[in-house]
Amino acid sequence: MSTAPDAEPILPLAVPPSDSNDVRIGTPGAVAGGFPAIVQTLRHLTAQTGLLRGTQALLALNQAGGVDCPGCAWPESSTENLEGALHERSALEFCENGAKAIAWEATRRTLDAAFFARHSLVELSQQSDFALGQHGRLTQPLFKARDASHYQPISWEQALARVGQALRALHSPDEAIFYTSGRTSNEAAFLYQLFVRLYGTNNLPDCSDLCHESSGVALRETIGVGKGTVQLADFEQADAIWVIGQNPGTNHPRMLSTLQRARARGCQIVTINPLREPGLLRFKHPQQPEDLLGAGTELSTLHVPVCIGGDAALLKGVMKELLLAEARAPGTVLDHRFMDQHTDGFSALQAGLQAQSFESLEQASGIPRSVMKQLADLLARSRRVIACWAMGLTQQKDSVATIQEVVNLLLLGGHIGRPGAGLCPVRGHSNVQGDRTMGIVEKPDPAFLQRLADRFQFTPPAAPGLDSVAAIHALHAGRAHVFIALGGNFLSATPDTEFTAEALRRCQLTVQISTKLHRGHLVTGQEALILPCLGRTDLDLQHGVPQIVSVENSMGIVHSSQGHLPPCAPTLRSEVAIVCGLAQATLSPSINQRLDWASLSASYDRIRDHIAAVVPGFADFNVRLRQPDGFLLPNLARQRQFPDGKARFTWHPVFSPWQALLPDQLLMMTVRSHDQFNTTIYGLDDRYRGVLGGRRVILMNRRDLAARQILSGQHVQITSHFRGQTRRADDFVAVEFDIPERCCATYFPEANVLIPLDSVADKSRTPTSKSVVVTVQPCLAPTRAHA
Repeated sequence: MSTAPDAEPILPLAVPPSDSNDVRIGTPGAVAGGFPAIVQTLRHLTAQTGLLRGTQALLALNQAGGVDCPGCAWPESSTENLEGALHERSALEFCENGAKAIAWEATRRTLDAAFFARHSLVELSQQSDFALGQHGRLTQPLFKARDASHYQPISWEQALARVGQALRALHSPDEAIFYTSGRTSNEAAFLYQLFVRLYGTNNLPDCSDLCHESSGVALRETIGVGKGTVQLADFEQADAIWVIGQNPGTNHPRMLSTLQRARARGCQIVTINPLREPGLLRFKHPQQPEDLLGAGTELSTLHVPVCIGGDAALLKGVMKELLLAEARAPGTVLDHRFMDQHTDGFSALQAGLQAQSFESLEQASGIPRSVMKQLADLLARSRRVIACWAMGLTQQKDSVATIQEVVNLLLLGGHIGRPGAGLCPVRGHSNVQGDRTMGIVEKPDPAFLQRLADRFQFTPPAAPGLDSVAAIHALHAGRAHVFIALGGNFLSATPDTEFTAEALRRCQLTVQISTKLHRGHLVTGQEALILPCLGRTDLDLQHGVPQIVSVENSMGIVHSSQGHLPPCAPTLRSEVAIVCGLAQATLSPSINQRLDWASLSASYDRIRDHIAAVVPGFADFNVRLRQPDGFLLPNLARQRQFPDGKARFTWHPVFSPWQALLPDQLLMMTVRSHDQFNTTIYGLDDRYRGVLGGRRVILMNRRDLAARQILSGQHVQITSHFRGQTRRADDFVAVEFDIPERCCATYFPEANVLIPLDSVADKSRTPTSKSVVVTVQPCLAPTRAHA
């Protein structure tokens, strides 16, 4: 069939194709871990790496001198301690999802030039995200010319020269965007931000913009440090652990063994989440035979199914009950000594809580006052309390205020700067916290810039750069023309997928530094480059000398990571080498002569010497990094040293997005499946939720299904609503699930097309993936049979 000369060109699909006809609905799981975790681990290793290579990789995972897991940032069992390690590091320090990450990265499958000659970008885009990732490791630089339909090989020298030429041709350095993923090492991240600032811009958006930026903003405003205040050993002493807006069974599985030990010694565990997840309720440790044969450990003392966006109201209700309990028995509930010495703003919080009615808090949270009192009573009996949270809180419209309610709650009991207590934002990527520490931020601290200037003898740009949302707008409006991504899958991670795709297509050049194929390689600028890099598991030899890199986990521990597997191709370069190559190809000869990028690429110790001189807490970096467990970064809040001497109570009005819904509307949040890490899809089954074979599903309460005359298993259309705009996602499958009424959940990235780009959290500007207003209506497709 011929195409008319003036017909619109066929573009690669930005949204994964529908798999709804393959979806099967089974029974949700009742326990996390167990024999299925072992089976899945073996299945992935056998299919991707072979048992020998896979076992070799797993035995080095999260071990001293081994590889830091490219998955979540939960710490190893012996890295944090208060008075010596409480637990020796396990010889099997990995979880099911960590094993999947290793199998995915260490696969024997590879892509060559012939693959890209056979498959056009349009053809590849018609495959699922899962299928794209299964093709194997990228092995050589690739270039897509203007108007070309295929990638073709290009030499490293030519590829780097093209990037340098494009960057030098821009009218202003601010016309370039430099994105970073949390898988990037500290060494690569530090060099990347140095290169970008030497080039002349602070346009350094990163994946933190999309996940935990709200945590950083909330904590800096209240305790002066944008990080958590606990170490792993604190979990061994806590009387109560609150897990809020987090699903550790899927997103941070190694945390389950920590919770299991805490529960076994009598610690009270409260889980607050709209979804009743198996990983919140019961756990069988896959590496403990006695656990496998039994019923496992019941984790939650109390599970609270709060409505989406109702967390702040729930926490206010708990605090209001605490104030009443204190009034009944003065001096027995609140830690007045701590508050008098170390906090400010309590009177405003107290007045605000007293003026708030329980009825309004019940309506805003969906939780009755009796449960609020139960939570308050539990809290009042607990001397040491840890509060954990993840993206269930950070991606709400009022996420900063909500996290500050968590801070308020702990400040009332003096649970910050006390052994066995504190704040614990649980990061979802292995070095996303380290990226920020290394200076990957669009609004840098002036003191950091001054140290950078002193060390490298230049004047860094002072004007704020663009965050992820602002970067998309700049690309779409033609104010930015070159996009470079050091890892990650920007297209699939960001909201408003079609708008973001159009923004990337308007670029003159897009550059992806990657290990494996993903959708972001297919939706490109006019020209595009793929620069293949080493993974965490790969042996990194520079001039014949093995190199180590470093990462920072969720609890501020910096430790080493060193791959040991032979790289799948000799053409791969390390992230550090690629960044140095980009700098050499872009910056002036005088700058390059002064920096000597080749020497930095040859020895990562030289990079760490620079980091030690610029970043606080990294003195003697090279010596301390080679300690078996790394080292702990300073955190003044742990010592109860706060800005101006005081931590700050805050007061915020109640914000309840679901209460403002029209009668036919629901509030949607996006979540991961169990066979997924961020935008990487390991498989098509979510056995914990009983969803098999596909991902285009929407989890709904049975009453909401009935009200719309929709059957579980029926195909539906979802429409999101924002400021008079609508966005539509077709052909999803409705699944009856245990979720509060008027709330629903979908997987990302499939549902990111529904998330408005300009719906962002107050202050942090994180996209509100947990606050999307939608309507759902049936399609004409037949109802699917249940598995």
